[in-house]
Amino acid sequence: MTGTTLDDYTDRYARRVRGMTASEIRALFAVASRPEVVSLAGGAPYIAALPLDAVGEMLGRLGSEHGVTTLQYGIGQGTLDLRERICEVMALSGIDAACGASPEDVVVTVGGQQALDLVARLFLDPGDVVLAEGPTYVGALGVFQAAQAQVVHVPMDADGLIPEALETAIADLARAGRRVKFLYTIPTYQNPAGVTLSEERRERVLDICERAGLLVVEDDPYGQLGFEGDAPVPLRARRRDGVFYLSTFSKTFAPGLRVGWILAPHAVRDKLVIASEAQILCPSVYAQTAVATYLGTMPWRQQLKVYREVYRERRDALLDAMADLMPEGTSWTTPAGGLFVWATLPEGLDSKAMMPRAVAARVAYVPGTGFYADGTGTGAMRLNFSFPPPERIREGVRRLAGVMEQEIAMRRVFGAVGGAAGRRGQAGSDVPGPDLA
Repeated sequence: MTGTTLDDYTDRYARRVRGMTASEIRALFAVASRPEVVSLAGGAPYIAALPLDAVGEMLGRLGSEHGVTTLQYGIGQGTLDLRERICEVMALSGIDAACGASPEDVVVTVGGQQALDLVARLFLDPGDVVLAEGPTYVGALGVFQAAQAQVVHVPMDADGLIPEALETAIADLARAGRRVKFLYTIPTYQNPAGVTLSEERRERVLDICERAGLLVVEDDPYGQLGFEGDAPVPLRARRRDGVFYLSTFSKTFAPGLRVGWILAPHAVRDKLVIASEAQILCPSVYAQTAVATYLGTMPWRQQLKVYREVYRERRDALLDAMADLMPEGTSWTTPAGGLFVWATLPEGLDSKAMMPRAVAARVAYVPGTGFYADGTGTGAMRLNFSFPPPERIREGVRRLAGVMEQEIAMRRVFGAVGGAAGRRGQAGSDVPGPDLA
């Protein structure tokens, strides 16, 4: 033997398993869930803002009074009742019958994550390229890597994805003979950066993708959680062909029910259903009925307003604390909605290397490296404001700022250690990206 391994099955795994890596966010959960740690790491909604007594009674009735149907198998596409309710929800954002939104073209999924996986299964072959914002959602990176695709990041600024950079990336990849399948984008209150694609850029991005023959996968978990007026109209409300719209009830109702959906071009709907049936047979009828009943019997529009007010207060608490406490040279985004702030560290600090010291100081965040396929982003971090109350948010920032000050002091004494690759949270050599702040 030339070496040993703790995994006796290493030589038996499929090739696609080699690209699988643990999510940096999931790896933090065990630490961040400790009561003494102020967690600015996760993206958990504040479920306590729900009318939990009423929701609990509703869920109980679904089992005791309707268990014969809610505890039974269902159909792969999802119940018609829920798909009709989903169309009502999308209509609030401008995706309505006038732009081709129909219950017939909605596929219910097990959260937004399965929606991403289904799109990847249908369209990605090993070696294909996915264009995505840099930084982008860590869960999407895991899906695309499992499909053996390469993610090439396109940089953003305060107005979202940069159209000129998108054109450059498409042209460079075409010259290299690489096959780009689609653009994956979170245009509204982006995770992790918190920025929103401007109105003018939305049309330009769609035009660029149409000319290049690229599909657009629009992920919109946060679009109804705006703090400063209505969000821009989604991409799917502007173009019907070639745009897949993905969303979830995890952020606007309850993540524990695991209910999301895809609004797909009609020609693709059946293939999505077949792929979903191969994975899960059918989504939970109980969970679907719970969401449909909630939407049909409870004041969910008012509940959205409650969430917006709670998250606006907590965003403001985070931004105020950062302005008061963060060391000089730190910058950050100012989200108009959603759950996240993207912070860029003072020159030379490494968010991943600093994490053990932050945990020792009883505060958690997500290093920027988790949001790039190529491991760049060491000079940035994602901070969540949805779950801790305002006073805990401020205390977490105080602890984090103290750790950063110690790091800066050590650099002054001992000098820089290691290289600075990716320190400004950029997207790597394929598509250089600017600082988002």
